[in-house]
Amino acid sequence: MSEHIDGAALLDEVERFHRRFNVFPTEAAYVATTLWDGHAHLMDAFDGTARLAFLSPEPGSGKSRALEIVETLTPRAATTVNASANALFRLVESDGGTPTLLFDEIDTVFGPKAGDNEPVRGFLNSGYRRGGKSLRCVGDGSNQSAEWFSSFCAVAMAGLGSLPDTILTRSIIIRMRKRAPNEKIEPYRRRTHEPQGHALRNRLAEWADTIRDDIADAWPEMPEGVSDRPADVWEPLLAVADAAGGHWPERGRAACVELIAAASENDKASIGVRLLTDLRDTVFCGADRMPTAVILECLLSMDDAPWADLDDKPLNSRTLAKLLGQYVTPANKPIRPRGIRTASGTPKGYHAEDLQDAWTRYCPPSPGETATAATSATPQVSEGESVADPLPGVRNTSEEADTRTLRIVG
Repeated sequence: MSEHIDGAALLDEVERFHRRFNVFPTEAAYVATTLWDGHAHLMDAFDGTARLAFLSPEPGSGKSRALEIVETLTPRAATTVNASANALFRLVESDGGTPTLLFDEIDTVFGPKAGDNEPVRGFLNSGYRRGGKSLRCVGDGSNQSAEWFSSFCAVAMAGLGSLPDTILTRSIIIRMRKRAPNEKIEPYRRRTHEPQGHALRNRLAEWADTIRDDIADAWPEMPEGVSDRPADVWEPLLAVADAAGGHWPERGRAACVELIAAASENDKASIGVRLLTDLRDTVFCGADRMPTAVILECLLSMDDAPWADLDDKPLNSRTLAKLLGQYVTPANKPIRPRGIRTASGTPKGYHAEDLQDAWTRYCPPSPGETATAATSATPQVSEGESVADPLPGVRNTSEEADTRTLRIVG
């Protein structure tokens, strides 16, 4: 009979090992990384896996060191800076067992100068769930045959900037930062410390063998409000926390809530969702329709918004129509500009009723107080009002005539 292993005490040791060499931004980051290390030893018991992403805006923030420590603690770790999708598929299918894939400098794969890496993105996306496979041709010359290759494996990444949205939503995101002068860590020496990490790795493997059957049948309870993709991401980690017991179930769920909230706050929404939200909260604010010219003036005047420099040029009516055309009206037709009948003509614009379904489905909840306050500061066009210069609710002084600057008056 094998000796009982205290899972909670073991995870405590793993966390302390990270703390010796890593300064993470929050306590939740230590918890999540430790649970992720444990889940990598139980891939055959899970239906899904969370990607782990150490990201930062600047070099020298400890990302690669964090990945290096993860490498010592996870099974069959394979570190790469750049690899083809075909090589990755063959690595996962190799006889050595499912690897833990560690991508350093992931910005060289998905950064703005990385070029076409859709096959690697496809590998990372499909490997998030058990059974994720891709079809590849194998053979020599004209003697080719199609074969399915698995991509299901644990993946941790480190890099500058961000990642494609499809990968971010499958990831636990640790936003690293430079150490402050008062934040001290132990210098990492591979010759000395790698064997210590491997000893912990081996003990994690032994513990995993004792809980594998229970983990395979586990359905960990999610914190309130955690569902859909975030629940899929966190399920294997919370299963590890529950199996360990002690303070880990509580700490795991607290980390889950904190890091999901942080990801929601820090990650940019798609440009389309940002546009819909700005239209609802800053431009329309209860108006039933709005001329395109007024919409553009409002969007371009917003501070800390991307509209004045979208792909190196200001947002225009053509791009506005293209972005909104991705979404549909309540009648399931693409959102298009329509004529707005006024006393002086029928300028093109958008109707709130066309946008309402997209607002409901894609935008975060509207801040009621902000929307109420903004209503009085936004030009609204009612039936019969002229949209000729000067616009309703807008004063265009003689000094501003040439620049067409719109000043909203309450």
